[in-house]
Amino acid sequence: MEERHRIAVFIDFDNIEIGVKNTLGRDFDVSSVLETLKERGEVLTKIAYADWTRHGEMSRAMSQHGVQMVQRHPGPRGDKNGADINLALDALEMALTKPHIDAFAIVSGDSDFISLVEKLKQYNKTVYVVGGRAFTSTILQKNCREFISYESLLAPAEPAPHRHGRGPQRAAKAGSALPFSNVTPLLYRALEVLARREVQPQLGLLKSTMLQLDSSFTERDYGASSFRQFVELLEKARLVSTRKSSGHYLVEMPQAEEVPSLAEPIFRREDALQVLHKALKVIDENDLWGQLDSNAVKDYVQRLDPDFDEKRYGFSQFAELLNYAQDLGLARLEPDANSVLRVFPGTQFTPMRSPLQPAPQLAGFGDWLPAETAPAPVAQPQGESESPAPSTESVPPKPKPRRSYRRRSRSGPRTPR
Repeated sequence: MEERHRIAVFIDFDNIEIGVKNTLGRDFDVSSVLETLKERGEVLTKIAYADWTRHGEMSRAMSQHGVQMVQRHPGPRGDKNGADINLALDALEMALTKPHIDAFAIVSGDSDFISLVEKLKQYNKTVYVVGGRAFTSTILQKNCREFISYESLLAPAEPAPHRHGRGPQRAAKAGSALPFSNVTPLLYRALEVLARREVQPQLGLLKSTMLQLDSSFTERDYGASSFRQFVELLEKARLVSTRKSSGHYLVEMPQAEEVPSLAEPIFRREDALQVLHKALKVIDENDLWGQLDSNAVKDYVQRLDPDFDEKRYGFSQFAELLNYAQDLGLARLEPDANSVLRVFPGTQFTPMRSPLQPAPQLAGFGDWLPAETAPAPVAQPQGESESPAPSTESVPPKPKPRRSYRRRSRSGPRTPR
């Protein structure tokens, strides 16, 4: 029998609300989160942290679902560290004082909660993380029992009709499925683990093993509404084979002759980062930090590589690639006054290119870069040419005036020697 948990839900509302609005173009729906958590156990308590003076319209939805709202008072600089600390302290207190609660759901994409997740795991608690793939830290995704992507909660829903003809509900499309080449290494590794344990690879055991190896896995990323449908799609692609035994479907590795001869090319995430890094250097050279959102940065990337498609590298959308780059310190995402995420340099970004490598001259860049920006001249390294640079001939060295500074009086005028 499947284990049923008693779950406590902690919602970092400011973080999840900004992330959903920026990446999916819609408002955060707490009911979809609570419904999917109910599939994993009984939800006993629900607490949301935010500056509720700014979210008056959401207070009614929270009250309708029995969510306790804790007021966050922002500091003088408008930071939200206080809310993060309150959430972490309340979760730890509940873990220590309520032993019947054996599972915690953290609804946030903030990497600051990784310490809380690790501490709850040390207390033998099951930890779920709910957030969007495009704004949830990959570190947080990989270190929980199961990462529940907010996008997957919306995928089965039919687009709701809009009065004015606009449809922000079009977030999940069939064409947004990731290629199977991104998941087959995880799938085959899970099958090998079950084979070493001498356990039959039933559908439920296979999925739980895949989640143990990669808690961010979800079959919805590959166009399937259930794990069984996911396996059926893989079987049609001749990537696995199935057979029925004692009323259970068993999944097996394909036979050698069944493997497709034309395999999909393998694209690594590091390759996508290299293209992004080149685009960020162009942005840095034109001093555009903080002026561009994810769509504008993607335009720069596609100018460098017109065939670039983030889905080939395992990212469901370009914002997810930027989020991955933020975890590695290549970029930093910060909301502006309108809660639009802007791109800034990360701690690991190398802003200055080598003098021996001039900036790439890309056709078409001058048409859409600001008019006042111009390529900076590349300084010629000393000792590379026999003829001296013209700028150094007109500036002779002045060693003697430096000595006269030591001899001048503090009160009297400076007299050259």
